[in-house]
Amino acid sequence: MEGLIIFGYIFSVSVILLFAMVQLYLIIQYKKSHSKKPEILPLTNYPHVTIQLPIYNEKYVVARLIDAVGNIDYPRNKMEVQVLDDSDDETRSIIEKEVKVWSAKGLNIRQIRRPTRAGYKAGALQFGLEQASGEFIAIFDADFVPERDFLLRTLPHFRESTGMVQTRWGHLNKNYNLLTRIQAFALDAHFTIEQSGRLHSGRLINFNGTAGVWRKQCILDAGGWKATTLTEDLDLSYRAQLKGWQFNYLEDTVSPGELPTIVPSIKSQQFRWNKGAAETARQSIPHILKSKLSLGTKIHGIAHLLNSSVFLWLFIAALTSVPLILVKQSSGEHWIWSLSGVFVIGFAIIAVFYWTASKGIDPKASWKHFLKDFPAFMTLTSGLSLHNSLAVSEGYLGIKTPFIRTPKFNISGKKDQLKNDPYLKISVSPLVFLEGLLSVYFISGIFLGIYFREFGFLPWHLMLAIGFGFVFYRSLFPFAK
Repeated sequence: MEGLIIFGYIFSVSVILLFAMVQLYLIIQYKKSHSKKPEILPLTNYPHVTIQLPIYNEKYVVARLIDAVGNIDYPRNKMEVQVLDDSDDETRSIIEKEVKVWSAKGLNIRQIRRPTRAGYKAGALQFGLEQASGEFIAIFDADFVPERDFLLRTLPHFRESTGMVQTRWGHLNKNYNLLTRIQAFALDAHFTIEQSGRLHSGRLINFNGTAGVWRKQCILDAGGWKATTLTEDLDLSYRAQLKGWQFNYLEDTVSPGELPTIVPSIKSQQFRWNKGAAETARQSIPHILKSKLSLGTKIHGIAHLLNSSVFLWLFIAALTSVPLILVKQSSGEHWIWSLSGVFVIGFAIIAVFYWTASKGIDPKASWKHFLKDFPAFMTLTSGLSLHNSLAVSEGYLGIKTPFIRTPKFNISGKKDQLKNDPYLKISVSPLVFLEGLLSVYFISGIFLGIYFREFGFLPWHLMLAIGFGFVFYRSLFPFAK
């Protein structure tokens, strides 16, 4: 048993270190990508564009989205808007009114409804694609508010081989509460270092599901939208790039969106993203291995698809770290304990990764704010590790679950209040109580460390205890002050 505990911990932190080394590579590539100013390209012609808005029961934000799209600066005779409406509540009538208003203003806009909601978002996008007249397809989720110059800034970056252009997500409610600030902190790292670093080094990148533009022919050539995973965006991204299409990412073009404000909503979104990534990895890795891509591109593509697995290894490392204190007392000094230092190295690289991202978003970012946000991010990540590990495991095991959207509520300022709503459908699963027990488990780890004077795990066990305790409490009482 002792050997299993030691092996589980050392192997898990070693895998985490490997992922951290990939992040270090991306930091270097990101720094190189900023060595020259990005090229600003004018739009020399106006191709026909279809803007798709996949909607399902979004009564709080759908009007805001349609109004923003209606105000996009682009020739009316070159633009059509498809509101892909799968709603079965009052959202449907809100869309009908908005369509009438904007149609009267000369906008080519249609409310498109399907007989069934088959395939969820992927099914809606594919249904609309078959009727789309545009050469290019722009996509916005319900919670986004595109800027007026979105098309003028993205379309010039299409070359003959370019299949997709992605923009960086902004955050309408970043400073609403601690949860939105942590999510913005995490997403900003993906949209600065990861996307820019992969692009600069010629690696595979991905469409993020919204705030991007596709060449219609690229989607068709890759086989169209498919609902075989919960992350149809990641799945199509890899199928398209394996077909030879090139992607682009515009860090300086920002598309604002709304972040979830309570733990149950964050959990549902995280579950879908992490399970979908594992499903896509299961489907796509064999095709990557068989492709003609360079060895380096294959390795980075596989690492990218396996990113969500970090939660699983993080959880295993955390779980084994408590009994490891007792194992160390009984086994005495051993060379194997020196290997535990790889955790410190991995942690240091991750800290540098997020600090670099913070400076990339805001060159004036201070250590003071970083020393608040980074520990809070690590604590919440630790608290979600069980939940996300379950999502990843289900993805690899091929366990199918329906696409569950994360509803948005048009919350941006601190004065906006979110109360219990039928959209939330909050139910407490047995997993929540296990998260509460895990908080107690890591508190015991803290006491064991103090008792045996083994202080190396103390900061991490403190993060884990607080993280699981916070997630447990906020899952039971999401609206508590």
